[in-house]
Amino acid sequence: MRVAAVIPLYNGAPFIRESLESVLAQSEPADEIIVVDDGSTDAGASIVAEMATRHPITLMSKPNGGQSSARNLAIRHTTCSHIALLDQDDMWYEDHLARLKVPFQTQCVRRLGFVHGNLDQIDRHGRTMIHGVLDTLPITHPLRSITDCLRHDLFILPGASLIAREAIVAAGYFDERLSGYEDDDLFLRLFLMGYRSTYIEEPVTQWRIYDSSTSFSPRMARSRMIYFRKLIEAFPDEPRLNLFWGRDVIGPRFMGLERNEFIQGSKTGDRQRVAQAWADIVAIMPVMRRRTRRRFALLRPLIGALREGPLTGLARFLLRIALR
Repeated sequence: MRVAAVIPLYNGAPFIRESLESVLAQSEPADEIIVVDDGSTDAGASIVAEMATRHPITLMSKPNGGQSSARNLAIRHTTCSHIALLDQDDMWYEDHLARLKVPFQTQCVRRLGFVHGNLDQIDRHGRTMIHGVLDTLPITHPLRSITDCLRHDLFILPGASLIAREAIVAAGYFDERLSGYEDDDLFLRLFLMGYRSTYIEEPVTQWRIYDSSTSFSPRMARSRMIYFRKLIEAFPDEPRLNLFWGRDVIGPRFMGLERNEFIQGSKTGDRQRVAQAWADIVAIMPVMRRRTRRRFALLRPLIGALREGPLTGLARFLLRIALR
């Protein structure tokens, strides 16, 4: 069992040194460390290049294409049997690899595709905000059904995962159209192919969330809707089995996310975020239940008129009524 640590880098100068130091400090070291510079315009690649003069780090470069394409480049490059992913602003605990390797080494799960662990949330300055983030969420791990995979964001964080390379290759790598939800997409495809997973309840990673992280970027918003449409296409309704994936599972999931985007953007005065969320709500609405569509049709003109004016609070209130 050989492990490659893979880190996509894009304008990550403020955090990449800390991230790499957490990889280098592992109690069971990675066999290969690959950083892929995805067209950065800051000093991040120079920091990695300097560290590579003192440590066994491979720095690869490519034009900007998103973290999916950066990860795929590294995965295709390595010959290691397992891939340990890390985002440029996150950090591993020192026993990260040691813990995640155990289920693969003991072979306690048939056709094990990936192992993932819990994580602690930190802020921009590295201060702990939440211990055991996954313990606070309405989803249980490991995943047991396709409904579990579709109803919620999976919260299987790449930076808290160790994945068999053969499973990634069999699934067709990361979808390079996605820069956000590419992890949910990959882990969903692994589940559908019959790969199993194991969950470690103890946090193995520090997950950094801050106001300019990619979780809140326009690119993430666009990727979320690409993924929504991909799921709708992949899971058509099956009336004879009483399975209405769009109406009952996929639509409510993404509508809830867009409602929150609208509300948060409205509260902070981010007009671009509100406009994007509103367009996405309109796009998702056709798959929702009939009564929701009717309420929305009645309130849509008023919400649309109020969403960017001084009465945005009323627009938020009406949207909650329309989508309840």
